[in-house]
Amino acid sequence: STYPESGEPMDTIFMSLHDTPPIPVCQNFMVPKKEISMFPDMGKWKRSQAYADYMGFILTLNEGVKGKKLTCEYKVSETIEKLLVLLGTLDRWIDETPPEDQPSRFGNKAYRTWYAKLDQEAEGLVAAVIPEDKAAAAPEIAVYLKEAVGNSTRIDYGTGHEAAFAIFLCCLCKIGALRVDDQLAIIFKVFDRYLVVMRKLQKTYRMEPAGSQGVWGLDDFQFLPFIWGSSQFVDHPTLEPKHFVDEKVVNENHHDYMFLECIKFINEMKTGPFAEHSNQLWNISAVPTWSKVNQGLIRMYKAECLEKFPVIQHFKFGSLISIQPVKP
Repeated sequence: STYPESGEPMDTIFMSLHDTPPIPVCQNFMVPKKEISMFPDMGKWKRSQAYADYMGFILTLNEGVKGKKLTCEYKVSETIEKLLVLLGTLDRWIDETPPEDQPSRFGNKAYRTWYAKLDQEAEGLVAAVIPEDKAAAAPEIAVYLKEAVGNSTRIDYGTGHEAAFAIFLCCLCKIGALRVDDQLAIIFKVFDRYLVVMRKLQKTYRMEPAGSQGVWGLDDFQFLPFIWGSSQFVDHPTLEPKHFVDEKVVNENHHDYMFLECIKFINEMKTGPFAEHSNQLWNISAVPTWSKVNQGLIRMYKAECLEKFPVIQHFKFGSLISIQPVKP
């Protein structure tokens, strides 16, 4: 089956797990590098296998979480457990690296110390997560983990960094470390834990939003949890889009819904009327159904993130996330 939204087959990414054998061990892994250096290169990105795989991954997961709560029952595999350990390590390093006293409020330099540790350890962290016969993939996949936590020069974080984490997870699917039946755990356990760590980074080191559109953007830092989070609400018997601006609803239901966790964090970080500090989300609360919200957010994500040169110029491509055009 394909998505009406994009025409991509639903299981492109997990294909290697049903119909064809997984990626052969002898595959030539490579350290990913930038390929989109000028605006005209954007066409190359949109026609690439990377774009098809990335959108396929996002939409497959979007389908998978439809109508399900964070607290529902699902399988937790060994790889998922190992990823949670990895994220727990990143979290612990924040505790071990307190912010420095400095004159400027934003962009605390202690973040660079934290990041240097990840830079040093990333390959080992990834090697501990993937099967031994795929160890050769660790240097390639580790690049996406390092790209997923913000920029250490600018001390900022944005949707491009978030996308790198989704690509990191997509790579783990492509080498067969994560499987089709891990779908719910990928979002509800791993991605949710990733968000907790990112919020802690953003808060602790007062990170700047990367390429933020200010009040006109959806959120200073994230986008994907709004897509997947709105899918969780599809066909909900009582909660409608208009309810997420009600703080009581948020406080009572955020444990079950990723979308509300995002709203709760915004409410903690921002002051003043919601309609003023989060205008786009306020507008979205007027959309009548969650499935309309979900479809609209997917279109917005493509337009505002995946088709924007300032975001895509930082993307890196290798053997798993390939810049080669989709095979006809």
